[in-house]
Amino acid sequence: MKKIFLGLGSNIGNKEENIKKAISLLSDFVFDIKLAKLYKSKAYGYENQDDFINTAIVGYTNLQPEELLKKLKEIEEKVGRKKRFHWGPREIDIDILFYEDLIFKSENLEIPHPRIYERDFVLKPLVDLEPDFIHPVLNKSVKQLLEELEEKYIIE
Repeated sequence: MKKIFLGLGSNIGNKEENIKKAISLLSDFVFDIKLAKLYKSKAYGYENQDDFINTAIVGYTNLQPEELLKKLKEIEEKVGRKKRFHWGPREIDIDILFYEDLIFKSENLEIPHPRIYERDFVLKPLVDLEPDFIHPVLNKSVKQLLEELEEKYIIE
């Protein structure tokens, strides 16, 4: 079993219900799930849309990264995600943030999730779960990454 961290977000329909449904479906192949608090954030990329509700989970799976990605896409479809446009509104978005300390890149998947260090809406839920988890590329804890990001945006 491999330890994984997934990020979940929704900004269409009943956002909390979308996340709950996705977590229920995830429990078929992700075990011992721990859920972070829900966070509200502005949309990333295309800003003319509703705010997101974001969270993260940590759990364990026996699926390999590409198999896991395929299952996550199937869950997004079951929850009702419709393709709109890049960074557009989503009923549900599920991303693989970390897969143990694996560093992996293919045509469809990059682990750890790229640019995680720039996104407080991802780091805040991760800090709720495991503040001392070390990013395998940056060699910093998720708590350190969040502190650095918050420091960067302090207005003096």
